[in-house]
Amino acid sequence: MVTAGDFKNGLTFEMDGSVMQVVEFQHVKPGKGAAFVRTKLKNVITGAVIEKTFSPTEKFENAYVERKDMEYLYNDGELYYFMDTETYEQIPLDANKLGDNFRFVKENMICKIVSFKGNVFQVEPPMFVELEVTDTEPGFKGDTATGTTKPATLETGAVIKVPLFIDIGTRIRIDTRTGEYIERA
Repeated sequence: MVTAGDFKNGLTFEMDGSVMQVVEFQHVKPGKGAAFVRTKLKNVITGAVIEKTFSPTEKFENAYVERKDMEYLYNDGELYYFMDTETYEQIPLDANKLGDNFRFVKENMICKIVSFKGNVFQVEPPMFVELEVTDTEPGFKGDTATGTTKPATLETGAVIKVPLFIDIGTRIRIDTRTGEYIERA
């Protein structure tokens, strides 16, 4: 059991039959009246974010969310297949569980599969990946001093903005959380 007074960012708990994660919290002690906890909560299954206030003594059941490293194998058009690196068991997942940042994942990369009571609801790719640029406009001499960018297609098919000096065949590092270019690899 966890009380609202013990909330911390990232904590998961069950509320009204769904699993919620604390995104932000704030303990408020007004001069008049009782203290309360103002929170921003994310439903980990649907992704919906709500704001709610609680009494610090309200109790909730802890929700244990399991994160497991699995290797992305391939997709057959509809399903994406992941393999447990310890038991070699394969699980198929729908595209709607993958998220937008999965566009930076290529075959044989290790991802975190996030599940609650055996139901997978999210796939977290590695924080940083190295990918090769397959298509972009050519760079010119003197294009390194400006801060301008150009679109580049990566080997996974994702399109991101890169500095002008990046050419086809260059390996670059990408932050999968923001989808931004970091540096040459």
